[in-house]
Amino acid sequence: MAALSTLLLVQSSFFTGVPFGTPVSKLTPRTPRPRRAVLTAAAPEANLSVGELKKLLSDRGVDFRDCLEKADLVQRLKESSGRRAPAVPSQLLDSEQRVVSTFQRVSPSVAFITTSQLAVESPLNFKAMEVPAGSGTGFVWDEAGHVVTNYHVIAGRGGGAPPRVKVRLQGYAEAFDAVVKGVEPDKDIAVLKIESGSLPAPVAVGTSSDLAVGQTVLAIGNPFGLDYTLTTGVVSALGREVDGAGGRPIKGCIQTDAAINPGNSGGPLLDSSGRLIGVNTAIYAPGAAAGAAGNVGIGFAIPVDTVRRVVNELIRYGAVVRPTLGINVADDQTTRGLFAQLRLPLEGVLVMSVAPRSPAAVAGLQPTARDSRGQLMLGDLVTEVGGAPVRQVEDLLSAIEERRVGEEVPLKVLRGCDPQREQTLRAKLVSREQLSKL
Repeated sequence: MAALSTLLLVQSSFFTGVPFGTPVSKLTPRTPRPRRAVLTAAAPEANLSVGELKKLLSDRGVDFRDCLEKADLVQRLKESSGRRAPAVPSQLLDSEQRVVSTFQRVSPSVAFITTSQLAVESPLNFKAMEVPAGSGTGFVWDEAGHVVTNYHVIAGRGGGAPPRVKVRLQGYAEAFDAVVKGVEPDKDIAVLKIESGSLPAPVAVGTSSDLAVGQTVLAIGNPFGLDYTLTTGVVSALGREVDGAGGRPIKGCIQTDAAINPGNSGGPLLDSSGRLIGVNTAIYAPGAAAGAAGNVGIGFAIPVDTVRRVVNELIRYGAVVRPTLGINVADDQTTRGLFAQLRLPLEGVLVMSVAPRSPAAVAGLQPTARDSRGQLMLGDLVTEVGGAPVRQVEDLLSAIEERRVGEEVPLKVLRGCDPQREQTLRAKLVSREQLSKL
């Protein structure tokens, strides 16, 4: 028995590290090891997910990087009970929160548009099959179910309208069959119509005449079929000219470095408040000829002032039948920059060219030109149409397009942009089709 007792004491001294024979009074009490947190169903925190626990700890400013298990997170949360949130309670900056809020508010109104058309896939099979033709982006324009997109999105192969257009909206189980209400190839704009008892709120419409280079913009679309993609950037230039799907240039376009890729066409370009300032239409792709088209940081959007005017006519008439003077004018940014350089405190629309035999030519409007020495000779500055003041291009276009073909309209101009040479001219409006035959 003594031997067994000695053996037990030796083993005890071996495991405890206490020399054999040390008096009990000399022994130091051992510090108890911390007990691992045990999760019980009775704890209310047990019902929280790991993600929710981490979020609560993060909001309280509690470090939880050493927590290995959910029970450890629960224990740390209990220990931090009553602790105040840190000075920066959110992980998002105010600017980031605004972007997130804008996307959440606007994205339900952005549509994923797909087109299909009939095609004979095999010369041995004469039965036409419905095959995909393309895809793009659009957005809800009004509560009546009109959806705006690019003309080239729904044009189909060979430039003809496809037999079927589908519009899919976020939160709806099925895609809507859409009817093409009207198209304007020269501006690359198309209006679709869908039928539904309830639709998302239309995208708020802003203005494009007062845009500034450097302001923040957001683009929402479906690049490469990746639906509801948000990209951000700035307005990198204004007054760009882009070739429209109808072959004529679209003037006054917005240039942006927000990533725009194939599939973004027809989607909204928004300001930081979520208001529509343009419709994404094209990208600069130097590698497109080699099949390497993609974003290089230069995208273009049709300005919303143009979009609004064209869309309203397509909805009302199904086509754009606009009267015209037969002139080309400088965009607002160019006019303001030129007048600032010349120190001319003027407002109006500068005439750049006049079509031969047009109403403007018959009325006597003079274009901007250069003399034999290369000096710039300013043309007439239109300041009023029918008594309505003209301060920017949108004012002139709206005033003319509200008139009827054949109507005679008075134009107040400053000859050669000279405030001392004010004159009123009268022009009889014609349609674009009539103008092309003059």
